[in-house]
Amino acid sequence: MKKIIILIVVTILMTACSSKKEGNMIVKGQIKGLKKGTLYLQKMKDTLLVSVDSIDLLGNDKFILTDDVTSPELYYLTFDGNTTNKRILFFGEKGIITINDKVTQFGFNPKISGSKNQKILDQYNIIKKRFQEERLEYIKQNFDAKKANDQKLLAQLKNDYKRLTKRRVLFTTNFAITNSDSEVAPYIALTEMYDASLKMLDTVNNSLSDRVKRSDYGKRFQEYLAKIKN
Repeated sequence: MKKIIILIVVTILMTACSSKKEGNMIVKGQIKGLKKGTLYLQKMKDTLLVSVDSIDLLGNDKFILTDDVTSPELYYLTFDGNTTNKRILFFGEKGIITINDKVTQFGFNPKISGSKNQKILDQYNIIKKRFQEERLEYIKQNFDAKKANDQKLLAQLKNDYKRLTKRRVLFTTNFAITNSDSEVAPYIALTEMYDASLKMLDTVNNSLSDRVKRSDYGKRFQEYLAKIKN
């Protein structure tokens, strides 16, 4: 009887293991210091955030998650499905992607490798951060100038901010054109070029390779352009 029970248990465990979701993208890594919790692999579907895989970590801080990727897109690695706190955003694509981080500063400075698109997005984010820092400095100076009722400085800051905006748009446009064979190009065009002229958006779209135009973000970008033009 004992042998039968053991056999049943083993069969159940083998079935559970074999039913583990498989995909053409494998996301693996380590969250140092994680003793207990659930990691979710998530992505946007239409306007909803959906979980495509998950793993319970009990005393083991290493993980493996998978999904089938038809076109490179942004994924979220989160704790307990909560994307507003403790999350890692990365570009998913076919192949093996490695993500290493610490539980104490989860999502602050993760080490991500294995994704060509993520590497390009990281390059863009470095300059993007500089523009964000300049914008924050402008907000501070503008606040102080208003408090002091310094009209001359306010006028100067207004012009400075216009130049900052123009530089940011030009940089983003040139970056997208330079990386026109990457899905990052239409992605940043959709998310970062909200104040760009139609001419600039058209220039980016015309520079995209045929393969990227057929990608998910490429199609969305062309739909966005068509909507603006109409």
